[in-house]
Amino acid sequence: MRLSVYARKIGVTYQTAYKHYRKGIIQGYQLPTGTILVDYSEDNKENLIKKENKVALYARVSSSENKSNLKSQLDRLRDFATAKGYTIVEEISEIGSGINSKRKKLLNLLKKDTYSILLVEHKDRFARFGIEIVKELLDQLNKKLEIINETNSDKEDLVQDLISIITSFSAKLYGQRRSNRKTESIINHLKNYDKEKNRNNEISDNKRENDDQKEKTKNNRVV
Repeated sequence: MRLSVYARKIGVTYQTAYKHYRKGIIQGYQLPTGTILVDYSEDNKENLIKKENKVALYARVSSSENKSNLKSQLDRLRDFATAKGYTIVEEISEIGSGINSKRKKLLNLLKKDTYSILLVEHKDRFARFGIEIVKELLDQLNKKLEIINETNSDKEDLVQDLISIITSFSAKLYGQRRSNRKTESIINHLKNYDKEKNRNNEISDNKRENDDQKEKTKNNRVV
């Protein structure tokens, strides 16, 4: 079966079908002409649906003060996933700022290939910025970021993230100032070094001139 026919059969775009082929979700081969033929049957469709419905749940709060919200987040995610007929294969809860791009649990989850859907309650539970970029990258990995509620979550958590932003920029600002002071110190040291070097050269030149003058005077006396 041609890949284009397969795409129509299961109701996806050709690009998605091609990702299935490249990822090995559907078996097939490419003819010298470039046409891709795939092995498709109803059994394959059922297996594909099972793979497509595997979901990872991700819940996050910004501080330990909101830790109790993690459980309720996961409960709501479970209820939603069950209602959609998804198979839950991963459940991750994490405490960390939404602007922190080095959340260990999230990074480890993104590396896994056990799911096709990453489910979050609000988009800011995943990250404060760059959601569209993440969606595009996940799409390249044949994964989808699904957001239950597109609106932002509670104000208290937003305040915590804003504090993190201010703290981060303040640290960078003061760090830059320290860096500038260090650079100024190096420049001043080099300037002082050059001044000292020039002063020593002047002393040497003056001494040499005096020695030459003494030698001339001595020679004149002899003559």
